[in-house]
Amino acid sequence: MTLTAPVRPQERPRSRPRSRPRISTALTYLSLVVASAVVLLPLLVVFLTSLKSYGEVSDGQGALAPPDDWLNFSNYATAFSDGHLLQAFGNTAFILLFSITGTVIIGSMTAYAIDRFDFRLKKLVMALFLIATLVPAVTTQVATFQVVNGFGLFNTRWAPILLYMGTDIVAIYIFLQFIRGIPRSLDEAARLDGANSFTIYRKIIFPLLKPAVATVVIIKGITTYNDFYIPFLYMPDEDLGTMSTALFRFKGPFGAHWENISAGAVLVIVPTLVIFLFLQRYIYNGFAQGATK
Repeated sequence: MTLTAPVRPQERPRSRPRSRPRISTALTYLSLVVASAVVLLPLLVVFLTSLKSYGEVSDGQGALAPPDDWLNFSNYATAFSDGHLLQAFGNTAFILLFSITGTVIIGSMTAYAIDRFDFRLKKLVMALFLIATLVPAVTTQVATFQVVNGFGLFNTRWAPILLYMGTDIVAIYIFLQFIRGIPRSLDEAARLDGANSFTIYRKIIFPLLKPAVATVVIIKGITTYNDFYIPFLYMPDEDLGTMSTALFRFKGPFGAHWENISAGAVLVIVPTLVIFLFLQRYIYNGFAQGATK
């Protein structure tokens, strides 16, 4: 009988302190802090300036200097009354309603036609969509202005509505990604029941595009709400001012009342900020679902 020596368990090598993951985590948090500061610092400056008086602003104090009176809301009353923000909000709501509705209808129909129908020059149409995203909008403004003026829409609220409805390639792309995820068997079953293409779009395709519609509505609404260039160029009349162009009234030939402009900017920012905070999950979910279709 032979005796065997007990086998000793192998000793595990001592793990060295993981310094690299800690450094990468620290750099990640540092980059997030810097990015947050870059975004929030201008908002903080605008908020502090909105609470200052004209003397405090003109004295050349620091941008981050606190106001003497934290309850000085007179600038907000001045911005609301002199800037005609209530009328500007009505004009903005009118433009938003028709622009978003037209964008959703035109974008979804275009995406449906591109994905479900085979026609000549289909690849050319897709290439033109890609080219349109690469062409700077500034280079076509002269021709666009002549077309709008030729239709007699200059200095009317229909000019920005027409431009917002017809220049949104992103909405078409979002709808296209969602439609590609809808099985074609649904279309074939509906055609066997006698449904035509428009009925299929109206009763089958469009109801299944609710996440895409929510994403387009939020993105298009925020973009249109914050746009300054198109309303300022095509609606110079003060009665047609929007929320973005209404603040420009406080800019005169002899200077600007930055305290009133800052108060108006806060009043303009608050609605979009509240809407974004409540609906941001729909934006992220819409993009995530569209990317996996």
